[in-house]
Order: sequence, then C-alpha cells, then structure tokens
Amino acid sequence: MEYQRIRASAYRPVPGRDHFTVPMHCLTLPAAWEEPLLALRAGGRPERRGPHPRRVPTKDINQLLRATAPDIVTVDATATFGAERPWLYCTQAYPQPVTNMFVAAWLRNLQRNPEDPESASRLLACFRDLDTDSLRWQARTVDLLEQQPSMNGTASPAPHVYRLLTDHLAARIAAQPPYEHGGSQLTFHQVAGLGGARGAGSGGAELMSWPPIEYRTKRGTGSPAYYSATLRVTVRTVPFSPVPRVHLSAGVRRFVSGHVWLPYRKGASVYLLPDSSLVPNGPSSRRFSVATLQWRNGTTEWRQGGVGGMLAAVTALDRIPSPERLVKESEHWIGGRDGIRLAVGHQTAMGSHPVHAGLMPSERRRLVEWAEQALLPDLVPAPHLERSRLARPPKKQLRKLPAIPRKETSPEKLAAILDTHSRISAANAATRRRAMAEALPDAELIGVLLYQSDGQRDRLVAAAEKGLGLADGRVEHGPNNWTWKTPELTVRLHTHPLGALGEPLGRDRVPRIGIEHDEAIADRRRLVASEVAALRERVPGAQLALVELEGLDVYRGPRRRADPKHAIRLGCADGGLVTQFIRPLDTDSDPEKATEEAALRAEAAWADALRQLGLRLVPQHTLGELIPEGLNQVAFHLVERRSDGPTGKPQFTPIAVLLRPGATCVLGRSADMQEWVPYPVLLKSLTGRVRAEELRSEPAQSALTAAFIKNTLSRLRSTPTLVLAHAQDIRKRWPWLRNDGLERDRLGLDGGPTQRLGLYGKGLRIVRIADATRDETAQWWAEREELTADLAGRQRGGIAKGLWVPTEPDASGRVFYSTADKSSTQTGLTNDDAKLTPHVNPSGRDAYRPTANAWNPSLLEFTVACLQPGDDAEAWAAFVHQQRFSEEYRDALGLPLVLHLARLADQYALPHRDEDDVVDPTDAADLLPEAIVPTEQLFFDFDTDE
Repeated sequence: MEYQRIRASAYRPVPGRDHFTVPMHCLTLPAAWEEPLLALRAGGRPERRGPHPRRVPTKDINQLLRATAPDIVTVDATATFGAERPWLYCTQAYPQPVTNMFVAAWLRNLQRNPEDPESASRLLACFRDLDTDSLRWQARTVDLLEQQPSMNGTASPAPHVYRLLTDHLAARIAAQPPYEHGGSQLTFHQVAGLGGARGAGSGGAELMSWPPIEYRTKRGTGSPAYYSATLRVTVRTVPFSPVPRVHLSAGVRRFVSGHVWLPYRKGASVYLLPDSSLVPNGPSSRRFSVATLQWRNGTTEWRQGGVGGMLAAVTALDRIPSPERLVKESEHWIGGRDGIRLAVGHQTAMGSHPVHAGLMPSERRRLVEWAEQALLPDLVPAPHLERSRLARPPKKQLRKLPAIPRKETSPEKLAAILDTHSRISAANAATRRRAMAEALPDAELIGVLLYQSDGQRDRLVAAAEKGLGLADGRVEHGPNNWTWKTPELTVRLHTHPLGALGEPLGRDRVPRIGIEHDEAIADRRRLVASEVAALRERVPGAQLALVELEGLDVYRGPRRRADPKHAIRLGCADGGLVTQFIRPLDTDSDPEKATEEAALRAEAAWADALRQLGLRLVPQHTLGELIPEGLNQVAFHLVERRSDGPTGKPQFTPIAVLLRPGATCVLGRSADMQEWVPYPVLLKSLTGRVRAEELRSEPAQSALTAAFIKNTLSRLRSTPTLVLAHAQDIRKRWPWLRNDGLERDRLGLDGGPTQRLGLYGKGLRIVRIADATRDETAQWWAEREELTADLAGRQRGGIAKGLWVPTEPDASGRVFYSTADKSSTQTGLTNDDAKLTPHVNPSGRDAYRPTANAWNPSLLEFTVACLQPGDDAEAWAAFVHQQRFSEEYRDALGLPLVLHLARLADQYALPHRDEDDVVDPTDAADLLPEAIVPTEQLFFDFDTDE
C-alpha cells in the first residue's frame, strides 16, 4: 500500500500567535565609536562613503566568542553603530570586565598592519577616544516572531529572529529530560552558534549529545570510534506563505580518534566543554564552545590563537591543549582531563570513519518527536503533506528486467527467467543504440581508451560491448583497435597506454602554488593536446577519451596540486574530446572483491561516457493536454570557481542548457555565445574561461546574469518554454528568485520592478526549485502506524516516492514537494535501523547498526512561480517531478534532468590564463557533423569516482 501522506519536521506558530516576547540583554556599539573604529580599520587610508551604512567586520571576534563565550549570541558578521540594531545578545548580562577584554582583543585585531608604528599609534588613539563606560549590556524585551513588511505575501522575519528564536528553542530542548530509547539515554547540550549569520542564511542553533557514543569494531575489541547525535533548529520561510517555519533536523557528528589529519587549506572544528570558563572571571556554561584547528605555514595552530592572536589576548590558551599535542592524541580529552572535555570533528576529507553518516527514518522520527515537545505549545507541527492526484511516474522507454532469484529454484524456472532477462536486455540495448545513433555524427561512436593496466582496459572494452549489446556485431577484436557494427550504430575504440600523460604534475616534487603550478598544468596540457592530435590522425573522428587515472585518495592534502586530472581534461578539450575518468584496480583490498568492484566501475564509467556523447532518454510525461506540445525546457546555472579551485583561477560564467523536443542532442550556451551550440561544445568552452577583473564584483555579475537571462528568453518567446532554476545556485545573482522576491506571474530582472510575464512571451512558465541545503526544506518521513492499527504508537518511519501537496489553510496553491525512493545502494538497510541507541525491529531482530550509511532522500520544494492563464499549477509541478526519473539512472536525480545537466557542466570549469591554447567554441563545432541541430544532449556524472 502506498503512503498517502508524509510528515515534514517543520513547525508553525500556533494559530493566532503573532508575537513571542522574551527578556534578553543586548549590546550595541555606541554611535560615537563609528569614526574611531573605521579610522582604525582603514589604517590611515580615506574611508569610502556610500549610501549604505558603514560597517565594521566582526567575523574574527564572533569566532572568538564562539570559542570562549558560548552563551553570547552574535547576529551579524558586521556591526553597525547606534541602538537600533544590537550586535550581541545574551539571556543574562555578561560580566562587563570580560566584555571589555573581548572588545580590546578585537580592536587590536582590527589593525591593518600591527607591525607599523603608525598603526600602533592609531590603536592607542582609538582606545583613548572610546568611552568604554558607555559599552553596557541593556535589558530588553525581544519579539522572537517579529516580522518586516512583505510585498508578496511571504513571511519576512526580522533579521534577529533567525538567530534568537532558534537559540531560545534550542535551550528549551536542552532543558528537557534526556532522550531515551532501548534502555539508553542521550543528554543534549547546546553548541555555540555560528557567529555572524544574519537573516535567511542563518545556520540557526545546534545541539549535540554528550558524552559521545562509543563504538568498537571487531566484536568490541577494536579501537573505539566516537560519535554523537545532533539536532539543528532553523527558521525558514515558504514562498507566498505569511507564516514562518521552524525546521528540526537530526543527524550524526563523528569525531576523530588518534592522529588528526587536517584537510589542505581547511580547518577542523573542536568542540570544548570545560568545567569552568576558558577566560578569567567569565561565567561557566553548559554549552559547547567551538574552536578551530588549522594547518598554516607548516604548523598546526588555533585559528585566532597563535602568538599575539585573540585567544592569547584573552588568556584562553592556558586552559586548552596545545595544537601539537591535540593532533597527535585527539581522543585523550573525550572522557574529561585537566578540567575540560573536547573532541575534534571528523570530516569526509579526512578519510573513512567506522561510523557512517545519517539516520534512518524511524530513528530520526523518534528523536525529532522527542525534541518537538519543547516547542509546544508555542509552535505546532505543520500539517501533513498529501499525495498529489497527478503523482504518476513518466512513461517507460525501457522494460524492467526480471529479478534473478538468489535462492535455489528449479532448473526449468531459472532457465525461463534467464531467457526473459536476455531478451529484455537485448531490446533495451537496441533502444539505447538507436538513441545513441541519433546524437552522433554518421551514427558512429569513436573513442580513445588511455589505460594504465591491461585488466582495466579489458574491463572497459567489455563494458562497452555489454552496455550497447554489441557482441553479435564485433568485427575487430583488439589488441589496439576494437570495432562493432550493428544496423543502428558503429562503435570504434582505440586503446593506447596513458604513459607519461598520467604522471603526477611536477613528477618527483609537488609544484608550488601559483606560477609553478600554473606552468605545470600548462606543460601537461600541451603534452596531452599534442598526444591527442597524433591519436586523432590514427583515429579520425574521435569524440571521447576514457582515461584510467588514480583517484583523490592518491592526491590528498598538498599533493592535490600534483593531480594531473584537470590538465588532462584541458588537453583533451583542446583536441575536441570530452573525458571520462576511471580509477585503477584497488590492489589493497580483497582481490575477488576488488575485481568485482572494478568491473562495476567500468560499467558505470562507460554509461557516463555514453551520456556525455548524447545518449538521452528524456522522461516522457503522462499529463496529456495539461502540458503543451513542443515544450522547451531551459535551465539557468552559474558556473563558478574560486581562486582556490583546481587550477588556482576564479571563474564566473552564466550558462543555459536547453532540452528541445525532436532534437538529437542537448543544447547549451554561455553569456559569451551568440547561438545555441551542442552540449559538448559548451563543456569544452568552459575549460578556458577566466572572467575579466571587472566581473569579480557582485553588481557586475548580477548585471551580466540578468542580461544573459533576458537575451536567452527573447530567443524562445515564440515557443512554449519552461524555465527551471535552482534557488541555492542562482538566486545570489538573480534576487527575484529569493522567497521575498518572488511574485506570482511577474518576472523580475536587473534588480528593478517586476514586469508582467506576457512581456517575455505567451508561452513562458517558470518553476523555482529549492533543496535541503542549509535546511531550506525540512527533513521528513512517512508515518507507518497510520497504515494498520497494530502499528499504532511504535513511531516507525518510512520513505515514500511522490509529489506532495501542502494541506495548510493558507497554502498558496503554488508550492509543492517532491521525494524519491530509497537509494539502490541501500539494499541491506531497513527503515528501522538505528545507530544512536539499541533497537529491536518489529521482527524481533537487533537493528543497532552504527556502520550503516543512512542516506535519506531530500525534500525538494517546487515553487510554480509563473504560469499562463488557464494553467494547472499542480500539473506543472507533476511534470517537473517526472523529470527527476530518467531511465538511464538507477535512482531518481537530485534535480530535474535539465538542471542536472546544467550543474554537471561544473566539471569542465577549469579556468586558466593561457588563452592562446583555448579551443574557440566556433572551431570546436567543426568537430561535430553539420547535420546536428542545436538541441539536446545528456551528460551525467562525468567522473564515477569523484
């Protein structure tokens, strides 16, 4: 029986509750402090004045307070002056001498150049000019549900609400009796908040269970692994709803045991729970402080610590372990030592951890429903989401293969199943071959396989033959050239040793960051391009390079600058080839298991390569006349790289991807292109984008994005077009997509007033999609006990695929939710598996599984923002939902297909300065047949192992 409704872990103020006031103490910067602080910050340089309030950055002191004064809540990354916008809040007035000590440390940190005698003089003048007696904590009554005026009917909480309401609710959760299940208890403590997050981007408040849970491998005799349960509380809004939401999110935090390996250029959070305050005369707290370890200039140090740093200035370093000792024996203080308990947070980049991430639905439900008791009666659960009347799967283009029984069965029955399996596989392969032939020049697939081992070469060849059902069409059988000819498609593969092309950049020495790294990339790129040019003479018409190359495990930390992968992709793009990488055989694991996994990776790599070359099975909707014929699907996406990216260069390139009905490949274009081009041409053009310096500013990027969107829509105004935009990706440069910017059936560009949708065409529709990033959408589960009476009260949770409709009285009719089924990789997991406390499932079996990787589907929010008269909003949401289910994937896509393709273009964002070697998009088009019409092409997960 299908679930007919699901429950999101979202909460609303009780109906009729417009205010929620609590007493607090707050601290503001006196107006008289503005000029001295700005002068100190400017370092003697003239201050630029503009129409906006001048601010002083508070990021550093926010981090200091998070590490040493966890009871103080910071609400902004910059401080303004005057009493209207307080900067710090606390339930009790913080001791004034300690507050003044923090401020003094901050002022010293504001100096632009502390070693400059003039800077020291300015610091003394600043101290002399400031009236420290005026810096007082003031008692106030704060409204935790305060709202600002809204222009579009969407809730607009005041900026402080995002931090203060969540902190207040987290304190109420921590004050509850411990969470208890299966004979075990978990006690939760608040964690010092992320200082500086203001408004809708706030990370809210967090709680963590302590002491941590200890898990031992090898039947309880192995080394201990430590982890805790976490709860996050965030304030969020829903487009067109006047009521704000509070989201509760449950998860797991894992801790490091033994040596701490710090990811390159990143820090590691350290959670501290001292017996008394870390600073003299400071109040003790039951909250966790959070400090950060970082690797810098060849040594490990506390961020804001160091010689003369802010931690040293407030004498906090005397109470915490030295970084050198902590990284060697991180678990030494977990149980408490020297008056402090602490743990170092584990990150995926540090390597594997015995305990895997995530919680399964039943356990998440138990924990969230325990926590929600602290929210009552001020907040109540949001109503259930009901299954849509249009929640049907798309039409099938491939037949489902019958399951081959694992248990013993009669030879006759097994033979019949295998025969059916073979016939359906052959039919599906023929469908793929026809689709592949439509997207390729002269129905020929020509690739180059650059290998390091004979075994992986043979596995890739076998995967090619199996993936397209080519066995009966083989006409050339290696060792260097393979050819298959079928009525629909010809496939040619040329194999060639990778050789020196795959050596680490710099070979024996990792190149230094900067010019040396740039030159190493350029040298390898030229070498690859030269080799590809020679190969193309032997293999005319080659379109694809399959490359066997070591993965990220080999190039960890500073060694990542030696990774040749990006240089190889650049060189292949110069030669007109798209690239697909695959790792070599894993020689460190069990040989039989390693061989099996290598074969699976080869099949996955070949499947991804086919998608890059154009294999496309666009989901066919089942909505009939509710969706117009000949509908274009367009996705806008920002291709971005920071200066700490793979090539050390920044990039900002707006792109659009187009699925056009009846076309043979996917189309794409960037802001620099005049016309639509085949998707591979777009990808290869992205390898050389380095935007001009003037595009580094937010206004310039926003203006470019708006002009590009407007130009793209103008080219499609004569045909029915659906625009899909991923909120967390593009709204930072297209602010109309923010919750408080959206207006029904009106479009906003250029930051100006919105306009009637008809000005952009009578066939245009726009759907904005938001995912669970930063808890923007809530966690969820299906409630099992509602199905049968005998399950009542057991708090079981399930996973359900479907499109869901809000049932709230004030629902706008424009917002819907999409969910997927459990991942195919979770075949050994059940919804009742637990990792926080012992648990026995309804079958009476032990379901305690800390090592389970409990990934759960995200709740996608579809806002049908712009429609044409007579449209059914639910039908358009159902269409977008169906676009998540492409038959070329085992599982649902995280985003609808056209957005998925746009996001994957990031793999080719490899900016560089050597512009002379960049393939011009118009030249690259010569590598494709004249018969190809700019249309559609599917490129999915380019690198199986990334």
